[in-house]
Amino acid sequence: MYYDVTEIKYIGGYKLKITFENGKGGIVDFKDYIKEGSVYTRFSDIEYFKQAYIHPELGVLCWPGDVDVAPETIYHEATGEPLPSWMETDKKTLTKK
Repeated sequence: MYYDVTEIKYIGGYKLKITFENGKGGIVDFKDYIKEGSVYTRFSDIEYFKQAYIHPELGVLCWPGDVDVAPETIYHEATGEPLPSWMETDKKTLTKK
């Protein structure tokens, strides 16, 4: 389960303040996403990163060129609440890199 993103605000660097439909939210720093490689290397261009938007139909945080981050991951990073159990193994693997 995840909640739609209802508001984002760029606050500097690679940080976005994110609010979800349940009223919870927080600040997420995306600077480490660049190290993940793949489509996230695009974040190294700060002007590209600043183009973040909320997909109007899906309520997901996106960037131009069909780049997005799993909504469950964003929710976890913004609120500190646990990842869904089906994601925990994958998240642990990602953080070991």
